[in-house]
Formats: sequence, C-alpha cells, structure tokens
Amino acid sequence: MSLVVARNELRRIFLTPLAWVLLAAVLGVLGYFFLLSLGAFLTLMPKIAGMADAPGVTDLVVLPLLRATASLLLIVAPLLGMRAIAADRQSGSLTLLLAAGVGDARIVIGKFLGLLAFAVVFIVLAAAMALSPDISTSLDLGRIAAAVLGLILFAAALIAIAVGCSSMTQSAPLAASVALVVNLLLWMLDAGARYEGVSSTFINYLALPTHLEPFLHGIVSSIDVMYFLLIVVVALALATRRVAALRTRS
Repeated sequence: MSLVVARNELRRIFLTPLAWVLLAAVLGVLGYFFLLSLGAFLTLMPKIAGMADAPGVTDLVVLPLLRATASLLLIVAPLLGMRAIAADRQSGSLTLLLAAGVGDARIVIGKFLGLLAFAVVFIVLAAAMALSPDISTSLDLGRIAAAVLGLILFAAALIAIAVGCSSMTQSAPLAASVALVVNLLLWMLDAGARYEGVSSTFINYLALPTHLEPFLHGIVSSIDVMYFLLIVVVALALATRRVAALRTRS
C-alpha cells in the first residue's frame, strides 16, 4: 500500500507546475554554476599543469557542483514536501485515506518515497551534468559515486523533515517555512558554534555538513549513513504519530 501511495504522490508532483518550475530553475542555476567552474578551471589549468599533486576536474569542477546541489536541496526539499500531508488535510483527501483503512505509517512512508523519487531524479540529472567532462578527461568515478550516495541520503533526511513539518499543519507555506528553518539550523549549527568559539563534539555531530563532507571526499562511513537514517526515522515517526492523532480525532 505504501508503494501505491508513493506512486500517486509522484504522479501528483509531476502534474503540478511547481515541480517542473523548480526542476528547471535549479538545473538552470546548476548549469550556469557548472559553466563558470569549468571556465575557471580552463583558465587555471596552465598554472597548475606543472604541479605534482595538482587538483583536477573532479576537485575543481565536479565536486563544487555537487556541493551546490546540496545547497539547493535545502530549499527544494521544503517546497516539495510542504504539500505532502498539509494539502491532503486541507482538501479532505487524507480523511478518505484514513477511512479506507490505510495504515498511518504506510501513508507517511508512501508520501516520503514519492517525494524521494523526485529528489533522486533531480540528483541524477545533476550528476549527469557533473559527469559530462568524462567524455574528454578522466574523472574519479568512485569519489563521485560516493558523493551521489551522500546526496541521496542528504535529500532523504531533508524530505523526511519536510514531511514531518507538513503533518503538523494544514498550511503548506507554513510547513515549508518551518522545514526550511530546521534545515538551515542543522546546516549552520556547527558554523555558528565555531564562530562563537564553542568546541563541542555533540554540536559538530548534529550539523549536516559534518556528515555530508566525507561523502564528497569519497569516504562512506557507517556513522554518517546512520546519522541521515536516524533523521529519517525520527521525522517519519513524528509524522506517523501526528497522522495517528488525526485519525483518532476524525
């Protein structure tokens, strides 16, 4: 049943103009950034050609593009997930799902999987753009594969947060705003602590970049994987409890 809900959610996303506008806008921004990075690399190439350990296209073009993709996901995920449950509550379709006997967890997981599928499409398109220089040069494909895996886990965590926020209110814009604030808080948490001169292993662990950067360096660690999975589980569990409370109330 979760797969049915996921399929319906993915279909609904692609039927809305917002999804296509977002996809076109973010890919346009990434394309412009990619061309700028590539131009800067071509300008810099004669100066670093004689260096023993000179950075290549992977370090100076591909990975900055994937970092930019992560930054855009901070904004895209709340906009995608804001209608996941909030819009269904407002339109009354959530009541129909609950009356049909669909389980609370299945509704939440289905919404999450549908949104994640769209995010994976976005990441795959960004990765295809990043891999285009492989036609004429040699890229570190293993490092890029690790970075893409990290981006998918990163997107899963952000979408789970968006679904959780969407379950708390009937207002989609409010859900997007709260999810964006949570995303930015987790993104800048470590930077703020460093600026204030605070050194805390716990604060460092909570920050999203702490667990994304190793993937961008080609390191796949179980600690980082578990961090993203933990966010997904906690956010979806809260959303499930909220849907269960709505079922009881209705």
